Amino acid sequence: MAATDPDESVDPAAVRRHRVLFRAIEKRRHPKLRRSDITVTDETAVRRATKAAALGNAMEWYDFGIYSYLASTIGKVFFPSGSETAQLLSSFATFAVAFLVRPVGGMVFGPLGDKVGRKAILSVTMIMMAVGTFAIGLIPSHTAIGLWAPGLLIFFRLVQGFSTGGEYGGASTFIAEYAPDKRRGFFGSFLELGTLAGYVGASGLVVLLSGFLGEDQMLHWGWRIPFLVAAPLGFIGLYLRLKLDETPAFQKLEGGHVKASEAADTVETSATADLGRIFTRHWRPLLLCLALVAAYNITDYMLLSYMPTYLSGELGYGTDHGLLILLIVMVLQMCVINQVGRLSDRFGRKPLLMTGMLGFLLLSVPSFLLIRQGDVLLVTLGLLLMGLSLVAMLGTMSAALPAIFPTQVRYGSLSVAYNLSTSLFGGTTPLVITALIGAFGTTLVPAYYATAAAVVGVVAVLCMRETANRPLAGSPPSVETEEEAAELVQVQFPGPRF
Repeated sequence: MAATDPDESVDPAAVRRHRVLFRAIEKRRHPKLRRSDITVTDETAVRRATKAAALGNAMEWYDFGIYSYLASTIGKVFFPSGSETAQLLSSFATFAVAFLVRPVGGMVFGPLGDKVGRKAILSVTMIMMAVGTFAIGLIPSHTAIGLWAPGLLIFFRLVQGFSTGGEYGGASTFIAEYAPDKRRGFFGSFLELGTLAGYVGASGLVVLLSGFLGEDQMLHWGWRIPFLVAAPLGFIGLYLRLKLDETPAFQKLEGGHVKASEAADTVETSATADLGRIFTRHWRPLLLCLALVAAYNITDYMLLSYMPTYLSGELGYGTDHGLLILLIVMVLQMCVINQVGRLSDRFGRKPLLMTGMLGFLLLSVPSFLLIRQGDVLLVTLGLLLMGLSLVAMLGTMSAALPAIFPTQVRYGSLSVAYNLSTSLFGGTTPLVITALIGAFGTTLVPAYYATAAAVVGVVAVLCMRETANRPLAGSPPSVETEEEAAELVQVQFPGPRF
């Protein structure tokens, strides 16, 4: 076959156009870094931002922990008629009500956080959480005002739920966008340290009050004290948040310093917070986040919120004894959670998350068999086995979830996915388990529920992309020193798009 003359078969103008297009595609895949693109973090500012975000998370889980640990008392105060089981179900149903509006709060506060900034929205959610919790402590009992009592309880639980819809997504986004890429797991673990601190504060205060006041005084007025404490905690958290600057990633986005390649992907910055865009253009990461959060929250709420009620209501174990054992487990988790964050920076998010999921998959039934024995050491061992599995997820999840979404829609997307999943699976956990135990008559229901959640979690972890030590999607690299920034500019290695 005769060779074809290139000049006869190829249009030179078309060749030039294809070369230009090829260079544009290559530049888009591996954009050239400039020093101005790279964020050099301020250690003091990162730590201050981490403390403010973690305190807000502690406040959120203190609120929900208090309600969980006082569920039986609240049932008697606000739902006095019917059996103890009916009172407990009514109390947990009211607990679950707050989670029904969390997605609404996420859909309102999340996109606003992407438009007006993370700091402003996190300050608003802090105020609403404190007001909602404080107000519950002031509601008169059913004996005093009748049906108005449970009505007001439900209303202020809705206020709590609506505000927390914007809390976790914003707080985890705040820390992730402040932290350097190589230490995002470590700083992110402080957010869940706040979770444990909130639970420890709630359970510790309930145990102290129960010991000093006794059952009658707790029923009449003692239960109010933990709720009233929320006011000063809220003011402290608000003060810390108002002193912060906006995150570096959002400042670059707001100032128009994000790469044009990413801007082309997400169209106009003003439109990226739109809910329709989040659901249509980011549905794959939304589904992944939903699955991860479902597995994580079912196990989290089962162990940290429902377990005291399970030990006392289903196994006849002393309420204070059960809380003390759980308190010990949570303190041990607090001692190791930051090391888990460090490990996730070193070995990756996926190995740590998979360890936690497999722990619940394989150890849930053996743990509950130990707990059912009733012996203090065996109960402690059973809770500890699940606690170690949970801390592998707690110390990693707050760094893994924000990295799933790009900067332009991170707050909104994470808030929507997190709160939808929490509403459907997390907050309903105590209610569902209590109802299933009544229906099937076996106290191993929580173990089976946790095992099923872990199966979903294992599949989700297998599907996720490793994000440790990499820039957040939609943001330039974030480093700790000028030397690291200079090295990045010099090396110009192919990396993820930003």
